[in-house]
Amino acid sequence: MVTKNQIKLIKSLHQKKYRKEHQLFIAEGVKVIGELLKSSLVLEHIYCTEALNFEVSSSMVSLVSKDDMKKMSALTTNSNCLAVFHCAKEEEVDYNDIVVALDNIRDPGNLGTIIRLCDWFGIRHIICTSETVDVYNPKVVQATMGSMVRVNLVYGDLEQMIKNAADVPVYGTFMDGDSIYKQEFVNKGIIVMGNEANGISKTIESLVTQKIAIPRFGSLQQTESLNVAMAASIVINEFRRINF
Repeated sequence: MVTKNQIKLIKSLHQKKYRKEHQLFIAEGVKVIGELLKSSLVLEHIYCTEALNFEVSSSMVSLVSKDDMKKMSALTTNSNCLAVFHCAKEEEVDYNDIVVALDNIRDPGNLGTIIRLCDWFGIRHIICTSETVDVYNPKVVQATMGSMVRVNLVYGDLEQMIKNAADVPVYGTFMDGDSIYKQEFVNKGIIVMGNEANGISKTIESLVTQKIAIPRFGSLQQTESLNVAMAASIVINEFRRINF
């Protein structure tokens, strides 16, 4: 069973301000919930439209109707299970490795993909402006497919966070930067990825110590730019390849 007040609370978690207020977020689907249950995240409750084995106490699982699941779900196509978890506490950033900095990334799919990339390439920390899309946005949670539990995202004053990393090179991606294929990257530093429409802001650009670019190939070279998640995959791969 699920009460009207529980449905109201879960629906409110679709919005950032209520996730922040309650320090709770939702995840949907067997795969995503299963991955989150393997982590240190604290489970609040699971709601299912059918019997599923998540290997948690039966008191933490409730069967609900498909209509109630539809009311709670944030997905276009409703899943057969939804879980509520407590938000994790941000960890201190370790600047002795590669750190990705996100300057106002707004698209949930882009953030989710970048988190999965960082997980794949063993990058533990992402620092973000406060305006960057919330990691607990339901669309971000789905896009990470569980990788969010293995990557630490810290939100706040990005300028100050970069300044806190004294003597660490700061790489920014620009159209007029030096080709990433002609660089000798060190095994630590900050990689800044800019906003989908406006790129890296002037304030953050002033902190960049080395401008880099992904060169275009082909005779026409008319493509305006790469999607930020695509660009991140190429740049991160190159950093790891050189220092492999």
